[in-house]
Amino acid sequence: MLKYEPQAIEAKWQEIWETQGTFSVSEDPKKEKYYTLVMFPYPSGRIHMGHVRNYAIGDVVARYQRLCGRNVLNPMGWDAFGMPAENAAIQKGIHPRSWTYDNIDNMRKELKSMGLAYDWKREFATCDPDYSHWEQVLFLRLHEKGLIYRKRSLVNWDPVDNTVLANEQVIDGKGWRSGAPVERKELFQWFMKITDYADELLEDIQNNLPGWPDTVRTMQANWIGKSHGVEFSFSIKDREETLPVYTTRPDTIMGVTFCSIAAEHPLAQSVADNDPKAAAFLKECQSSGTSEEAIERMEKKGYDTGLRAIHPLTNREVPIFIANFVLMNYGTGAVMAVPAHDQRDFEFARKYDIPVIPVIQPDNSDTLVGDAMTEAYTGPGTLFNAGEFDGIDNESAKAKVADTFEQMNIGKATVNYRLRDWGISRQRYWGNPIPMIHCDVCGTVPARDLPVKLPDDVELTGAGNPLELHPEWKKTTCPHCGGAAQRETDTMDTFMESSWYFLRYCCADLNNNPLDKKRLDYWMPVDQYIGGIEHAVLHLLYSRFFHKSLSDIGEVTSREPFKNLLTQGMVRKDTHKCPTHGWRYPDEVVEKEGKLHCVECDALIEIGRNEKMSKSKHNVVDPNALISTYGADTARLFILFAAPPERDLEWSDSGVDGAWRFLNRFWRINSEICDRTEGVEPASSQPKDPELKKLRSKLHQTITKVSEDLKRFQLNTGIAAVMELMNEVSPVLSKAAEGTLTGETAAVLREVAERSVVLLNPYVPHMTEELWEQVLKHETPLSESSWPLIDPDALVQETMTIVVQVNGKLRGRLTVPVGLDQEQLKEMALAEEKVQPHTEGKTIRKVIVVPGRLINIVAT
Repeated sequence: MLKYEPQAIEAKWQEIWETQGTFSVSEDPKKEKYYTLVMFPYPSGRIHMGHVRNYAIGDVVARYQRLCGRNVLNPMGWDAFGMPAENAAIQKGIHPRSWTYDNIDNMRKELKSMGLAYDWKREFATCDPDYSHWEQVLFLRLHEKGLIYRKRSLVNWDPVDNTVLANEQVIDGKGWRSGAPVERKELFQWFMKITDYADELLEDIQNNLPGWPDTVRTMQANWIGKSHGVEFSFSIKDREETLPVYTTRPDTIMGVTFCSIAAEHPLAQSVADNDPKAAAFLKECQSSGTSEEAIERMEKKGYDTGLRAIHPLTNREVPIFIANFVLMNYGTGAVMAVPAHDQRDFEFARKYDIPVIPVIQPDNSDTLVGDAMTEAYTGPGTLFNAGEFDGIDNESAKAKVADTFEQMNIGKATVNYRLRDWGISRQRYWGNPIPMIHCDVCGTVPARDLPVKLPDDVELTGAGNPLELHPEWKKTTCPHCGGAAQRETDTMDTFMESSWYFLRYCCADLNNNPLDKKRLDYWMPVDQYIGGIEHAVLHLLYSRFFHKSLSDIGEVTSREPFKNLLTQGMVRKDTHKCPTHGWRYPDEVVEKEGKLHCVECDALIEIGRNEKMSKSKHNVVDPNALISTYGADTARLFILFAAPPERDLEWSDSGVDGAWRFLNRFWRINSEICDRTEGVEPASSQPKDPELKKLRSKLHQTITKVSEDLKRFQLNTGIAAVMELMNEVSPVLSKAAEGTLTGETAAVLREVAERSVVLLNPYVPHMTEELWEQVLKHETPLSESSWPLIDPDALVQETMTIVVQVNGKLRGRLTVPVGLDQEQLKEMALAEEKVQPHTEGKTIRKVIVVPGRLINIVAT
């Protein structure tokens, strides 16, 4: 019997797959295509267990679909631009390009050690000059169609990384990477018109992407934030201009007691021109971020401008405050404030002693009194204190107020969106240059000499934009007039690169255009996309928009890029923290009397249960060490078996040992079967022997189970089904006489070996390939074989097991022929030897039969 030696076996098959180009594919109209894709990684230098899980899941999908006869595209590349490379350059004195490509080389080697079925011929990094070139071409084509534009805009400014952050990159008021408090700053920025696609993005995510998780669909719908409201204007006392506002709560119009405006609002600026205190307040507002999350968490502050707005229905004067929580780029930059029915307005009103006037009365409740309220009432009810709208339910009042405003010609019903246009400018070096040129005569014009390449002789200090500070690179000539001009020094947001990389994979060798529409029509959309839930709003929303915009300029045919989406859970492991030495590795703690202590100082260790794996917390597991000890197949099997893909996985060292033991057992069982059945053809029909018939039925039940589980991504239960099958095989094999097997026994066991090896192949490809070739003696590789077919006759049950309960407690089991009626089952249950002691001397009140499952005897 051959010994299972994973390291040698894995090295052998990885070399075969690479040299033979086993998983390289091209378009084949005669075959059904299947495009599976896992979100490509940032080349940080080392893979982690999150990578192993992510890519193992994708590999199972690809291998299964290939065995099912589909033409499978399964590519890999690198999301290679971004700030970490610049930071590494500053800290280590290495150029970002060198750091990035060195990391790619290392991570490619590590990924290949996992035996992933990638078409490596399609590999690219987004920092490759070729990819940058074609992205710049797409930029200019989109700019020509008016989908990219430049304007001055208030941005989230990270004062440490010295770059602009998208709202999604501001977490708790701080930069997502640096952790520095975010500031407001006005700069010229480049934008993409994602808001033009808001309705289509919303419609498709809600109704046309059934293969996406509900959580992601909800998150994107909420981010788009479509709302129906009313836009109208307040007049301002002693001034000619008006104050336009947008509200989704026109039903509360009679409860307005003040108005608040953004610090960037023209009215605020005009007040500050003549009021030093107002000017100082505006400056203070600049130190806060522009994201809604930052606004929500900051202390709410305001400044009374001294101006008074005139209520459009009551003519009541209400103060106008500059407020640090109002954003200029949402709605009109001005808000009608109703403190009785908005909690933020309520807190602000109490702080600045502004009246609170309730106008919606909750049903079946005491009448609200403004001075007595301790919080805003935001629920439904009936209007009161509302003049002509008294007595109307608040939902009906929304339409009534909108109608009134339209009749008075002071406002109208309108739709608004939370979604803002996508700011794609970044003030950093390591990104794709924006291919535009600024000329004093011709204005801002497209560059013609593409690609615009980054300079190599750049000084990276961490302060400012390196391209802006470069003495020569930004100097150029205008492609229109030939005069002196300057290059755009901003680079593109890295989400630009990840918004079309999946398209470039389809035609990675194309050298005269960004995309090949004919090849895209064959491969797109991606049939199965896999990645983390953290990308629900950022990458996934931007990619959908970018794809639609490319469709509108004729680059692609489809409107959505990803047909199905799986968001995998995280890998978690306990952490150990010493009060003196901080985070500890497992070998830096020791157990004493049932408690963990620090090896260095003996302090009691604080244990964090099942926290996300993090290098900083020292609770990571090195995949390379795992693979070198157990082999890649064991690592893959454990991480696929430990939890369903969409759930978090709790790391278990004993679970790894269990996976290793099962693979060795699987190898031994199948090796023994093949040694004893050499030359025997697998069974193709049901045997006569009852035990062998049961085993063959179990095999085809397992084929059915694994097939269905793979389609539903229940990868762990598919593995469990194969484990159960091996449990059924062992006693049959043990009972058979030693030596060569013959007849029905040999044929059935041979079929079990042939089929089980294929069933496990998507999970553990190396070992199963070796069994297929060296043990089962097939000349054609398993990767070129087919998924096993199900024999319907083997699924026909002749007997079933019925549980028998007495007064709800398990008292026995019956193995009965299929098809017995309820009276026959009742008689057999009452006659069962193990049941009778629990019914003897009692009155049988009722016998309940649950068909196919159980019988419950009620006896007193």
